[in-house]
Amino acid sequence: MARPTKWRKIENMPAIPYFIPSDKYVAEVPENILKLEELEAVRLKDLEGLEQSECAEKMEVSRPTFQRILLSAREKITDSLVNGKIIHIEGGNFTQNICPVRCLDCGKEWMESYENLESIKNGEYTCPACSSTKVICGQNCSGKICRRNCWRHGRMKE
Repeated sequence: MARPTKWRKIENMPAIPYFIPSDKYVAEVPENILKLEELEAVRLKDLEGLEQSECAEKMEVSRPTFQRILLSAREKITDSLVNGKIIHIEGGNFTQNICPVRCLDCGKEWMESYENLESIKNGEYTCPACSSTKVICGQNCSGKICRRNCWRHGRMKE
């Protein structure tokens, strides 16, 4: 059985999910789908100017994995620019943070993606061990689930 893909940590969600060539009809133009972690890799390396090891550390992946993500992103972007294709930014295997959580009923503690924790606010998230809905942040953030992608009281993990 294959090992599950590790979540890639991203800091920025794009405000605009499409880039479309201006002189083409949208219905006739093929598109490249750029994953969110690929956009993050390009942002860190090319826009922020960080070294690959620093980028990999920020995304919480290995340097070879970061290199593969970056090469895939650059290939899609180049294909879109040279051949006039739409760039559609969506999907991927990403998280904005991984937070510790704890069940108040059985005491089980585990790590969960920030995106999955959003459902706690609506009472939809349950403990995997006892199915209790009494789940809180494992870092004692005053009983609240991490806000603004925080790690320990609203600050991003360094």
